[in-house]
Amino acid sequence: MTAAAPSLADVLRPVKHVLLDFDGPVCSVFAGLPAPDVARRLHRGLLASSEQAPAGSETETDPLALFRLISDARPDLAVAADDALARLETEAALIGRPNPGGESVLRACAASGRSVSVVSNNAGAAIRTYLARHGLTDYVNGVFGRAPGDPSSMKPNPRLLLEAMHAAGARPEECIFIGDAVRDVEAGHAAKVATIGYANKPGKDARLAAAGAVIVVDSMHLIANALT
Repeated sequence: MTAAAPSLADVLRPVKHVLLDFDGPVCSVFAGLPAPDVARRLHRGLLASSEQAPAGSETETDPLALFRLISDARPDLAVAADDALARLETEAALIGRPNPGGESVLRACAASGRSVSVVSNNAGAAIRTYLARHGLTDYVNGVFGRAPGDPSSMKPNPRLLLEAMHAAGARPEECIFIGDAVRDVEAGHAAKVATIGYANKPGKDARLAAAGAVIVVDSMHLIANALT
């Protein structure tokens, strides 16, 4: 007899610490300043500073993928590219679109006595800027953005999750990670943390489930309700 799939409430009941991805679950960071524009400006900035952009970089529309491409091809540009991207991400964060369900999850964690760490491939400065602008700083115990100048720190590498758990003094079985990408689920597996997949776009539910998400939801409000 096949065991019944766990409910969201069952998954969250033992959780003491929530690890939360930023872009997607909390907000759409590039809603006001689109990701392709950020990538274009990052690429243009390299050329303006008389640096040679790596082959293929002119067609990359994902800013984080572009940062990785630049850093892999030109390690000497990694820090400068990261600094430039962090400034653009912070600009985007000031006009990013909130996910109402994301704020609800932060408030539900506070109400239920759970702590929260934001774990993201985005720059920590951009995340903190967004939280401050929306009055959410006090709901978050720690912000763990990518290590400056080091794209290898980004998910699916579990490094940021491990750092967040260490800072919180939390064991993997006491945590849940909430993310909207396959790389989030992969990072969760590597850190031995169960991951809830947030399918905020068509087709993501199947990909997140196939990657091994313990459960997949299409609304952050569902998680907030289950937390309380």
